Amino acid sequence: MEDFLPKKMTYNLDFKGKGGDFFGIVIVNWLLTIITLGIYYPWAKAKTLQFLFGQTTLNEDAFAFHGTGKEMFKGFIKAILLFFCFAVVMGVLIYISMPVFGILFLYAGLIAITPIAIHGSYRYRTSRTSWRGIRFGYRGNRKELVGLFFKWIFFTIITLGIYGPWMVINLRTYILSNIRFGDAKFDYEGDGGDFLIMNLKGYFLSIFTLGIYTFWWQKDIFNYYVDNLSLHKGDKQIGFSSTATGGDFVGLTLINLIIIICTLGLGYAWVVTRTIKFMFDHIELEGNIDLDTLHQTEDNFKDATGEDISDFLDLDFIV
Repeated sequence: MEDFLPKKMTYNLDFKGKGGDFFGIVIVNWLLTIITLGIYYPWAKAKTLQFLFGQTTLNEDAFAFHGTGKEMFKGFIKAILLFFCFAVVMGVLIYISMPVFGILFLYAGLIAITPIAIHGSYRYRTSRTSWRGIRFGYRGNRKELVGLFFKWIFFTIITLGIYGPWMVINLRTYILSNIRFGDAKFDYEGDGGDFLIMNLKGYFLSIFTLGIYTFWWQKDIFNYYVDNLSLHKGDKQIGFSSTATGGDFVGLTLINLIIIICTLGLGYAWVVTRTIKFMFDHIELEGNIDLDTLHQTEDNFKDATGEDISDFLDLDFIV
């Protein structure tokens, strides 16, 4: 069948979620999380992801997130126990008049669990996500990622942060290149040197323009992340490209800010749905992979510990 496909195919990636619908979910989540003193949080997160994924479509077919509050609660408890142990050790060191060692221990511990949290988070979230019944998956190796992560951290420290852009791109490349969509695989081809130059330009021009160029800096980063991503199956591929402009980011940011200020924060749901809609409206996909030929290859993974630890560390930044 694939032999008779046209050279290029187009794909429609869209987000259909409405702020009003999401607002109902957000309010209930907030109230139940407060009433239960935080215990409901894993169920709140599961409901949020189920809504956001369920409102995202590819060629009019919705994605689905199959993770549950029960799965996330188990990981939530493990994450709390881990951070409680960190706090106890730091407290003991401070109590015995070794505050510097206590703080160093805390930061060293957080850095040490970061790659483990990233690995676990992507392994869980991808395996619990599907489209037309075809699951995603993450095939990264935890031991390998930990080794690479500390090598990148070391280079970043000894270069006084200069290696940072290479670390960001290397981490992004490793994670994305290990994500599968059925029997298709993602690939990312960013370069740390290009990323460094782009951010130096954005930093200095933002200062020179009293912050006005920040929106174009945002656009450059968004475009760089999207334009270097692709999906491959055999000798066929789908390329991603961004159509966002600096002006688009100005409009998105200013209107979001007005919504948050005028609603005293209650417009959060509309800001989230507007932002996701904006991203997908400015991502174009073109290639020659027939999505009907995707085959199931990935397994379910129900341990959400990494997902919850990454939540505590606010690590939702790679994809």
